[in-house]
Amino acid sequence: MDLSLMRTFLAAYRTGSLTAAARQEGLSQSTVTAQIRSLEQQLGAQLFRRVARGVVPTTVADELAAEAAPHVDALVAIGERGVAGRADPFAQPVHLAGPAELTAVRVLPALAPLVRRGLRLRVTLGVADELLAGLSAGRYHLVVSSIRPRGRAVVAVPLTDEEFVLVAAPELAAGIDSGRLAAGDPAPLRDLPLLSYAEDRPIVRRYWRSVFGTRSSQIPAVVVPDLRAVLSAVVAGAGVSVLPYYLCASELAAGDLVPLLEPEVPPLNTLFLACRADAVDIPSVAAVRTRLLDRARDW
Repeated sequence: MDLSLMRTFLAAYRTGSLTAAARQEGLSQSTVTAQIRSLEQQLGAQLFRRVARGVVPTTVADELAAEAAPHVDALVAIGERGVAGRADPFAQPVHLAGPAELTAVRVLPALAPLVRRGLRLRVTLGVADELLAGLSAGRYHLVVSSIRPRGRAVVAVPLTDEEFVLVAAPELAAGIDSGRLAAGDPAPLRDLPLLSYAEDRPIVRRYWRSVFGTRSSQIPAVVVPDLRAVLSAVVAGAGVSVLPYYLCASELAAGDLVPLLEPEVPPLNTLFLACRADAVDIPSVAAVRTRLLDRARDW
């Protein structure tokens, strides 16, 4: 049986209130309710009756508490002491998920000091919709997402803005009519190979709509679901693409890439750091969250 369910049950049993149990365990009240319901389904019996000022345990709850409380308390005490006999803020591994490129280039380097102090990370890479579904299902503690999740079960705050830039290798850029591009006409790009992260060209479409005020209908010559691979292909002269500035900043500085346009207001994409509400106060999760929000100011 899940130890977290038993901890929640004992908190409700001892306080006589789901609200107080939620406060004690650092959970939302809806999570406490769901956990109690899950435990009742496993046992096939009702554990509490709701009254005006809280909950009253049933005889089944009395028996369960008497039998389980000593063992649950002992396990909790062992976990809180840590294997070295002291409190360990990184006792619980953090399950983190996010887009491959930002996670590799920004997120993991930012967390290196915490890893040296004992943080254990389990990282999953993927697209926002799938990762947010995993967050809701409890598979992850934290998700970096280009979609802002809604609902009381998730706490989401802006993390950073991605600035997009239209780029090509210098040799390819030399043959492009930059004057027409600067005037807002994307026609000079029409016959050049387009490299994209996905078949439906989400980043390219956003850039075209924002900068040129039109839709991009060009079929990509290369589709590869990793912007680092797109970057490598563009540097090699395979074609043009739209990339996050942070990802290609060193190549631009070195002259391996050139920006084809420098609009006064470049297209931006806000990324959010989403955390399960019932995980915000877990010490290791809180440390990762605080570190990322702090370091992202410089991104």
